[in-house]
Formats: sequence, structure tokens, C-alpha cells
Amino acid sequence: MHTDLEQLFTRLDADRARLAATIPPKEEAQALADHLTNFLFPVHWQHYRPAKVQYAMLRDDLIQLLHPLLHRDNSAAAALADAFFLQLPKVHAALLEDAEAMLHFDPAATCLEEVIATYPGFYAISTYRIAHVLHCLGVPLLPRVFSEYVHGKTGIDIHPAATIGRSFFIDHGTGVVIGATAVIGNQVKIYQGVTLGALQVEKTLAHVKRHPTIGDNCIIYANSTILGGNTVIGHDSVIGGNTWVTESVPPKSIVLHQPQVKVRSK
Repeated sequence: MHTDLEQLFTRLDADRARLAATIPPKEEAQALADHLTNFLFPVHWQHYRPAKVQYAMLRDDLIQLLHPLLHRDNSAAAALADAFFLQLPKVHAALLEDAEAMLHFDPAATCLEEVIATYPGFYAISTYRIAHVLHCLGVPLLPRVFSEYVHGKTGIDIHPAATIGRSFFIDHGTGVVIGATAVIGNQVKIYQGVTLGALQVEKTLAHVKRHPTIGDNCIIYANSTILGGNTVIGHDSVIGGNTWVTESVPPKSIVLHQPQVKVRSK
């Protein structure tokens, strides 16, 4: 066999061994993301076990996934898993408020069960809030596995490092992007295609606030783009559809994009 090909095989085998020792299995991590959301909101009730039993199983699964990420330190993995589960009551309460906001503001929503079982926005927010806890605990990689898994399923991309307040509402959701340093207040409503992004994409800005701050009670309509770490959207503002915002907006503002549309008869 050709020498270059043999060298490639040797390198690939070494890479696989290294990755197996440091990265949790992707399929198992994705399954845990779904199992955690179903633990808090048991939509698939046919497979539901008593909460204490399910907790014990999920704790073991999380420890197994944390194990390679923490250099095979069993005690550290168990301590992180316990710290994570202690935060779940707050996560559950916050998600109930998110679901209530969706029911209250979406005229198409008929009941809370519909929101929890069928809304991609609620699913994405649920996984974000779980991943955010893991991120805040310093867990490497796993929060991103969770967020990218949901991104692929819903088209909603929320970085687990973003800070999001209570009663958050994403309607439809496809194409929503929320960057790592974005800060979103309470009772904010976002529609499909909204981007909370950075003005510049440079590696030197990795530890700088690059994404905007959205005040309480704001509404951001479809396909709007808000960029920049110094950009602040004041509370109770409305950002109209298809707008492009790179400067701060005072509280209680209405920002509109007005294209020229001409209609003529045949």
C-alpha cells in the first residue's frame, strides 16, 4: 500500500482514539438533550417513569457524558451533575413563564399543552435554558452540542452563553440567530429570521461583547437584524420587520423599514 495512505490511516486512528477520550458520543449527547426536556415536560408520557427514577437515570447519563470532558475525573463529573440538577427547579419555573407568554401573545395558540408539545420556539428555548446552566457551570463542549442539535431541528440558533430573561417568546422561529454575548430582557418577543449578531467577526474580539442588548418588553418583527455589542434597544420598543439596526434606540421607540412598493393595474 502507498506510504502516504498508510500514514493517513495511522493519523486517523490516532485522531479517533484522541477524540474518543475527550469528546462525548454525539448521539448520546443529543438523546440526553431530548430526555432532559421531556423530564421537565413529559410530552412522551408513554415512556414516562416516576420523576425520582428518571432523575437517577439522567444523572448517570450526564455523569457519563461529563466524564471524558473532565479528564476522567469521576468526582468532578458527579459534582457538576449534582450542581446542574439543583438548578432545574428554576429552569422549570422559567420555562413555564415562557410557555405562558407564548399562549398569551400568539392568537393561534389554543392551550398551554399545545405550546409545550408542538412549538419549535418553546423547544429551542427549553434546550437553551438547560444548555445555559451547563455553560454557566463551566461545562465544556456539551452545551454547544445541545444548542447545535436543536439548531438543526428547528432552524433556531441560540448560543448557550447568551443571557435571556423571563417570559421569552419566539414565534415561528426559523432563521433566528442569537449570538453568544447577546443580552435579552424580560417579556421580549422575537419573530422568524431575526438576527442578534456582531458588527465584526474577528477572533481578536472573542472576549468582547459583540452582540446587542434588548431591553424589557421589546418586540422584534420578522427578518430584522440588530448588530453590535454597543447597540442597546431601549425597553418597550418595537423593531419593525426587515429593519437593519446598528445603533442604539431609546426606550419606547418604533423603528420601521419602509420600502417603496408600487402597485399598478394591468
